[in-house]
This record gives sequence, C-alpha cells and structure tokens, in this order.
Amino acid sequence: MKGRLSEEFRDRTKQFAAGTIRLFVKLPKTLEVVRVLGKQLLRSGTSVAAHVREASRARSDEEFVSKLGGALQEADESQLWLELLREECAIEPKLTRLLEQESSELIAIFTTMINRTKGKA
Repeated sequence: MKGRLSEEFRDRTKQFAAGTIRLFVKLPKTLEVVRVLGKQLLRSGTSVAAHVREASRARSDEEFVSKLGGALQEADESQLWLELLREECAIEPKLTRLLEQESSELIAIFTTMINRTKGKA
C-alpha cells in the first residue's frame, strides 16, 4: 500500500486512464465533434488516476476528501463524454460500454470513500 489507497486501487484507476487513451486512439478523427469530445474524454479519463495518486499522498482527511472529490468529478465527466460519443456521434457501444461501466463503478467507490471519510470526522 502506498499512502492511503491500495496499490490495487491505484492500478485500477491507471487502467481506466489507459482505457481512455486506447479508445481515443481508435476514435475516427474525421468529424470535429468526435475530435473535441475525444480530447475532453482523454483529459478527464486520465485525470481520474492523477487525482487518485494525489489522494493517496494526502496529509489530512480534508485533503484526501478534496482529491477524491476531484477524481469523482473527472469520472462523472468521463462518463458524460462516453455517453455523448456513443449516443450523438454513433461511436459503437462495444467501444464505450466497458469504460462507461468502470466510470459508474468508480463514481460509486469515490462517493463511498468520501462519505466514510467525512463520517469519521
């Protein structure tokens, strides 16, 4: 374990970031809207792992909650971009579904971690 979060969880969020990178590379870049949404997804999806790394090294419960809150926002934003790519840009569901599912699970985990940490205070 490094810091407050397990290496396994840190790796899980890193794999989510890697999945967003792999999807971005596969996206057709012929439509401007796909390029824009793809870049937004790339930013938010990789930010999830970055915030988790920062939370792992938090010096206080307040800092931990703040960093996890950032990860929660980025995971929720990633889910939005994935939905828009699938629903509005005709990106095949088979390309987005696993990342959509993982973002939902991460959102639930972050919410639980934040609530439990706040509950201790």
